Amino acid sequence: MKKKLLSLLFLVVPFFIFSQEKGLDQKIDEGFKPISDFFSNIIFFPVWKDPDIPFVLLLLVGSAAFFTIYFSFPNIRHFWTAINVVRGKYEDIEKHGASILYGENGIAQGVDLNKVDDIEDHINNLESIHSDLEIDGDIKETIRDESSAGEVSHFQALATAVSGTVGNGNIAGVALAIALGGPGATFWMVVCGFLGMSTKFVECTLGVHYRDIGKDGTVFGGPMYYLSKGLKEKGMKNLGKISAVIFAIFCIGGSFGGGNAAQSNQATVVIKDLLGLQSSSAGAIIGLVLAIVVGIIIIGGIKRIATVTEKVVPFMAIFYIFACVYIILANFSFLDDAISLIFSEAFNPTAIGVGSVIGVLLVGFKRAAFSNEAGAGSASIAHSAVKTKYSASEGLVALLEPFIDTVVICTMTAIVIIIFNMGGAFQYGGDGSGIVYIDGMPFEGAGITSKAFAQYIPYSDIFLTICVVLFAVSTMISWSYYGLQSWKYLFGRGPKADLMYKFLFCTFIIIGAAASMNSIWAFSDAMIFAMVFPNMIGLFLLTPVVKKQLNRYLDAIKMKKEAIES
Repeated sequence: MKKKLLSLLFLVVPFFIFSQEKGLDQKIDEGFKPISDFFSNIIFFPVWKDPDIPFVLLLLVGSAAFFTIYFSFPNIRHFWTAINVVRGKYEDIEKHGASILYGENGIAQGVDLNKVDDIEDHINNLESIHSDLEIDGDIKETIRDESSAGEVSHFQALATAVSGTVGNGNIAGVALAIALGGPGATFWMVVCGFLGMSTKFVECTLGVHYRDIGKDGTVFGGPMYYLSKGLKEKGMKNLGKISAVIFAIFCIGGSFGGGNAAQSNQATVVIKDLLGLQSSSAGAIIGLVLAIVVGIIIIGGIKRIATVTEKVVPFMAIFYIFACVYIILANFSFLDDAISLIFSEAFNPTAIGVGSVIGVLLVGFKRAAFSNEAGAGSASIAHSAVKTKYSASEGLVALLEPFIDTVVICTMTAIVIIIFNMGGAFQYGGDGSGIVYIDGMPFEGAGITSKAFAQYIPYSDIFLTICVVLFAVSTMISWSYYGLQSWKYLFGRGPKADLMYKFLFCTFIIIGAAASMNSIWAFSDAMIFAMVFPNMIGLFLLTPVVKKQLNRYLDAIKMKKEAIES
């Protein structure tokens, strides 16, 4: 098998190298553009003209606002609880159950409740001495088995999901938003991210609650399962099945688009700029290299993905945030002006072509929704693999995603670009395509951010190239898992089906690297937003289930606190 793959590689590489005169990148782009335009026109059908207001965007933002109010602002009230869950403060109750540990007859009586290790030792002793003892219907020797469902920790699940959202939407997407809508787009991006925290909480709680556990302990979760299982419980079996299938199809498309092609597209842009590559086939060659790297990683499944992302994502995010903070502090005198522009331009936009407040709002909401994917349901696939007995615990962890992705990282990127443009380096709005001209040269997406970084950090072209590539690869490997889970739902869980999906996924890495930004991002937006339609059916109908699970988890935390205080 390995020899065949190597032989194929040696045949393909020369083809890419010696076909430069044929303009391979251009041919791929021309072939892909009609597909991109077709899906974009269908998904973003407007409900209002001049400016065009797509229904899907109203659905996304309106739903987020509803969930925020319905759950009494969980993005604020439970923010610190979410931090504590990631820190492992409630790991004991999630592993064994609050009633077993801290109930009236709990086995943690007489133990130092501030030390989880002591509780673990105590449980081990009881298991060895009283293997047949039952408390609240639980046999001691089975406690550990019952809580073993899941494959990754809270932090690993968060890291995997964040790596799927913190991608080039934070670098290229923010630059595109500001290029089109001006500084005011940043304000609406933050608003959308803030509301999206509530949506993430709902969908990820459902993802864990309705997940499937295979015989070997492998977890299968996400909207496909809470749509089919949850709606069946509500007596809407057919609606659940149809919605689940539609979601799975769109999720596969999303994994090929926003989670893949859009990432390789921007990674290729910065690599070509750094190396000065002008070849008409350079994009395809870079895409092939990226496809090989990603292919090696994704073969290992969620455990290998989680192992990689828990190391890469924190480093990647801290590395990038540190650079943004450095630039902001170095230009601290401009910070108040930048923030002032963000607020004033949000309600009185001056960017060419944006038209009105609604115009800049739509730009900000669209880019924020693409970046954090709240409402698309994708992240619940990764979060469903967590080890816990309380589904709402992971829902709370998930609400941190839009905060990290949009409220923190996207805002920092935006401020850097706005500070850079204080001297009028480019004109907000440009020609309406997202391309701006700096010193007479065209820049788009990550190229705009790279130019801003270059103004303040020596060798920033190398620095940002590393960041963009890390963002791209981490996003691609996470989205490969999302798409594969959807593929399994549709075509079964056999190794042949897995291999076919991974082959197609890697093919789209090459397509994304070769095609133009406009074609790739139009297709990517369409696929990500298409997932919102079936997903929202489940979220609205299953909201009472989420509320019940949230109260159950909060009661468990309260039980532990009361036991410690007494």
